[in-house]
Amino acid sequence: MDRYVPYRRLLTSSRPLPDFDVVAASGPWLHCSDGRRMFDGSSGLICVNAGQSSPKVFSRIEQQFFCASFAGAAVVRPHIQMELMDRLCHAVGRPEDSVALATCGTLGVEVAVGLARNIARVRSGKRRGDILTSTLSYHGNSALTLALAGNHARRPHPEDALGLGPAFPAPYPPVHDHGQAGACDASCAEEVAKAIDSRGAENVAAVLLEPVNGTTGGAYVPPDGYLQRMSEICREREVLVIHDEVLTGLWRTGTPLASNHWDGTEPDLCILSKGLGGGYTSVGAVLVSPEIAPLLHHKDGDSLPAMGTMAAHPLQAAACLGVLDELESMDFDAFHARGDRLGAFLRTLTGMPCVRDVRGLGHLYGVELAPGLLWPLMEECEKRGVFFYPFTGAGYPRSEGLVVAPPLNSTDEDIGYLTAALGDAVTALDRNG
Repeated sequence: MDRYVPYRRLLTSSRPLPDFDVVAASGPWLHCSDGRRMFDGSSGLICVNAGQSSPKVFSRIEQQFFCASFAGAAVVRPHIQMELMDRLCHAVGRPEDSVALATCGTLGVEVAVGLARNIARVRSGKRRGDILTSTLSYHGNSALTLALAGNHARRPHPEDALGLGPAFPAPYPPVHDHGQAGACDASCAEEVAKAIDSRGAENVAAVLLEPVNGTTGGAYVPPDGYLQRMSEICREREVLVIHDEVLTGLWRTGTPLASNHWDGTEPDLCILSKGLGGGYTSVGAVLVSPEIAPLLHHKDGDSLPAMGTMAAHPLQAAACLGVLDELESMDFDAFHARGDRLGAFLRTLTGMPCVRDVRGLGHLYGVELAPGLLWPLMEECEKRGVFFYPFTGAGYPRSEGLVVAPPLNSTDEDIGYLTAALGDAVTALDRNG
């Protein structure tokens, strides 16, 4: 038995390094039973955006706990869910959107797929509800979402993929090779047009994509103009655009939504999850633009997809409001300056022999490494009191590296600790290798 995985009956992910025996947590720090403290350099699974042990989150949950710990939204007036809807929509600059609350990011994607199909059939009389995704994408962990998306490591066997799969190449060189023609640019969006036209626009309900790549490829940023052109292509064909901002939403890339980095990229539907729950609760939220939301109540439309027993759970909503309290209380000038310093430092690592590339925005970066160095570098980092989330999956052979994504309310001193530890670890790996 692997000495690092003693709990074989607990069917969960594992890694080739020892787990931390955590006895307390505060902000971005885990306090271990052996007296060490570990800096969370990847916000858990890129979700602990507001740090741990937040008094604001606790206060919200405590207040709701003694009001009602469960209240079905179809039976009890959804006061706190309405408060969350309004706060969330204003936070991301979509104040008139309608919102479907779900229990996690995966279910949020499935609900978005169901809503998009309903809207497309009422609006355009679509015959089928095809959903098109890219070859470098991850949209959740259900049988449907794994089959739809392009995560190499997690895709099901071909015979188990429900006949689904990614439809167009993502605009990043590892999966869209231009040969001698150079890097990807806005014209790569024409691949989306080809994918829609090959299916027939009357059969395609929506294009689903991450506006900034998450952990499948490691924080790839699309070329300027790509998202705008892709949106134009979809509008011309009456195909909806769904943005999966499960990982990137709520300031992870420096702006409320990752799509805010470019004009003219507003999606028809937007999915949020990780940053909204902040690691305190599992949640999903699907935002639907006011131009199309009324079609969900059309007499000729299908019924709304089931959200689940625990969707719009009042304690869940309370925790999310506490996370928004934390995030919206940040000093945003200082927050942006920390993100700029983090990115500037990480880019200096590209001169080191073991680092192949650094990419990303805000508080989300991928540090791509030479093959075989992922876990040795992870070990060196953890010796210095900081840990990160690994990424794999782009290109052949698949790239590998670290996702650097600290909690958004980390202090200047916290970021200084992270960068010093990572820089020292990279130097040590190069010296020893």
